[in-house]
Amino acid sequence: MALETELKLRITPQHLARLKRHALLKSHQLARPVARRLYNVYFDTPELDLHRSAMALRLRRSGAQWLQTLKGGGAIRAGLHQRNEWEVPVKGETLDFSRTKSAEWDALLPVTLREKLRPVFVTDFSRSSRIVSWSGAHIEVCMDQGEIKTERHSQPICELELELKSGSPRHLFELALAILDVVPFEVEMVNKAEYGFRLLGGFVEQPHKFELPVLSRQDDLTHGMQILIWSCLLHFQSNWRGAISGDDADFLHQVRVALRRLRVLLHLMQMLRPDDTLECLSAEIADWSVMLGRIRDRDVFIAQTLQPLCASLTGQDGLPDLLCASQVLRADCYAALNGQAREMQSLMLRFAIWMNDGYWTRLAQYAPHAREFSANRLNKLAHRFALSAGRLDENDAEELHELRILAKKLRYSAEAFSGWFDDQHPAEFLSALAVVQQVLGGINDAAVAHRLLDELAQNDARHRPATDRVHDLVAREKSHRLDALRRALKHFGKQQIFWRV
Repeated sequence: MALETELKLRITPQHLARLKRHALLKSHQLARPVARRLYNVYFDTPELDLHRSAMALRLRRSGAQWLQTLKGGGAIRAGLHQRNEWEVPVKGETLDFSRTKSAEWDALLPVTLREKLRPVFVTDFSRSSRIVSWSGAHIEVCMDQGEIKTERHSQPICELELELKSGSPRHLFELALAILDVVPFEVEMVNKAEYGFRLLGGFVEQPHKFELPVLSRQDDLTHGMQILIWSCLLHFQSNWRGAISGDDADFLHQVRVALRRLRVLLHLMQMLRPDDTLECLSAEIADWSVMLGRIRDRDVFIAQTLQPLCASLTGQDGLPDLLCASQVLRADCYAALNGQAREMQSLMLRFAIWMNDGYWTRLAQYAPHAREFSANRLNKLAHRFALSAGRLDENDAEELHELRILAKKLRYSAEAFSGWFDDQHPAEFLSALAVVQQVLGGINDAAVAHRLLDELAQNDARHRPATDRVHDLVAREKSHRLDALRRALKHFGKQQIFWRV
């Protein structure tokens, strides 16, 4: 068994051609590029048992040679794909398990499953590959162009693969960062095999919600924080492509949730061990959060205020014009976001480099006990939240905003650390806190609606009668929202903490 470690980059054909001509790779290559055609047949059962078990089985023809390969397990971290790989040569385009007599093959592919295997799709592409030396590491750079084909559908392939042959994973990200200075690309979270299965099943991309990683009491603080941060990066990158398209506002919402969770964790890291690189990355992420928040404000204003009013108050003069003007401003925001996509790729690559550097080794030398640290942190956050809620002036927008921020910090921290207290029951506490956060979010959305209405009236005085009407309608909901907040806070106040050490 071998561990395959590679970084996949989605790139356009034009930019791939430009990179081929550029001096960057040529100046670091150890030998001239080798061109070959790779024809791959993927197999699975009619029920797709392998795919559901996160495995892929293929036959690959490269020249006159056929290889039978099974891949499975591993993880994806900031676009870095690491998978276990078992590979044997075979005679032709037919599976041959006589050459795979080992405990691993038998365990992963029992005879009962092998009997049901059949071809499900094909990938057929040309590959230009070369080995480059980068900061002492050896990396195979593969440029792939071709297509994925099922019986009914096909999809083009155009990507760059950086596979680590020797060295540290951080070298892959460093090389990718240098390539980004030459041509734009997107870090690719999905491999060719997964795209094949998506074609097979008529997959439609949907926003990805955050999946809380499972921590155990055996995980120390350093390892646990790494797992949590990687999960935030995966959440972000799984939604980024959908977010910049602007087609579905929920993608952007999930991106913002990922960054909020990440910022909470990074603040904790600065408390544990201050670091200049971490401080710079955190500042950039904070700036992005503000910018994305402004776009999200427009999404919510349109979807939850203007569109429902236009539907329910048909014939009201000025409302359709308000909606149209808001949609134009929203489209301008998304166009600007697309123009900065390259900067975000750079930030994510630099973040991944930091995640693979010596910071974590130094931290592990003196990191406090996970349960004690997290319990102390949660106690402080819960105390601050209780004080803020106890002295809350419901007519003070700043105090409501502060309470909302504290609710987020407490909830995301409590969720992140809950695995270290698996002997207790956090579900009711977290559920009650989520309701508080949701109600406070609704109150904030109303405040944002007032601000955006003022902006529309300032941009064009003809909107003033319609904006005044909407101002009144939004304001009428305030008392109901405050009643909901009082109930939510009362219910949350009855919850027991779950982080006793």
